[in-house]
Amino acid sequence: MTTLAIDAGKRLQMRSLFPGVLACAVVAAAATFLSEHYGAPVMLFALLLGMAMNFLSGDGVCKPGIEFTARQVLRVGVALLGLRITIGQIAELGWLPVVIVIVSVVLTIALSMAAARLMGFQSLFGLLSGGAVAICGASAALALAAALPNHPLKERATLFTVVGVSALSTLAMIVYPMLTQALGLDARTAGVFLGATIHDVAQVVGAGYSLSRESGDVATFVKLMRVAMLVPVIVFAVMFTRIRTQGPSDGQGPRPPLLPWFAVAFAVLVALNSTGWLPTVMTTGGSEFSRWCLVASIAGIGMKTQLKDLVEVGLKPVVLMLGETAFLAALVFLLLRWAP
Repeated sequence: MTTLAIDAGKRLQMRSLFPGVLACAVVAAAATFLSEHYGAPVMLFALLLGMAMNFLSGDGVCKPGIEFTARQVLRVGVALLGLRITIGQIAELGWLPVVIVIVSVVLTIALSMAAARLMGFQSLFGLLSGGAVAICGASAALALAAALPNHPLKERATLFTVVGVSALSTLAMIVYPMLTQALGLDARTAGVFLGATIHDVAQVVGAGYSLSRESGDVATFVKLMRVAMLVPVIVFAVMFTRIRTQGPSDGQGPRPPLLPWFAVAFAVLVALNSTGWLPTVMTTGGSEFSRWCLVASIAGIGMKTQLKDLVEVGLKPVVLMLGETAFLAALVFLLLRWAP
């Protein structure tokens, strides 16, 4: 009887989740179609379409599934990002890109957290926006948001960060290749610059291969190296919030786990992918499924957010993200110039 009751409960839960999950999947498919035909970031389309359908997140049949997609499906997508990179890909580039990536990620996040405090925000918002700029755009923003503790304004901050970083990444994809040519950078150096500064993977690939095949290959590898920084930054984010949160007695809820399961899964998949044991169909299929999970989850976040919430954010967050982007580009350029 107990087993039957559990099975019935699971079926009832799946039925309650299905309408909302289906709605997010439909928006994800529409966003993918628009992105493939018009060239804009798929995450941005998913956000805009999701926000246009935010009436579904009210007290109706779609609400539970939208909540599930925005949180749990998001974590699955982040974990599967590990199938995109291998340790060998990182080692092939030598020590200079590694140093540039580590220094730029650390300094950008540190500056962002300090600047956020000076501008009157919580340092966690600086960690969220700085991590998105420094690591891998919308994917990093979603991963960090999943690792940070719940807060009444967290989803609005996440949505704003994803919108901002997607728009800035698209602008960088257009401007940065022209900038590398104006600066007289060779193909390899231009690839390192593009891979270390543009936020989203798709925009890095587009910008790199618009210059040359060599630039595109180098830019892609450097970008994947930045994606690999996601795990240590998530660990830092969780430890930082654990230090700030003293437990249930302080009214802020329990401490988050030391290492979220999706971060462990990400690291394990990177290690497995590096062995070469995984068949190509599994790595490509898992990477594609990861993309669908992330697009669907950002559609769910868009459905949960009112446009007026973004308008209320004000000008200061825009200035913060512009400053983070400019700082990252200037820092990487200086590191490339100073390198032997």
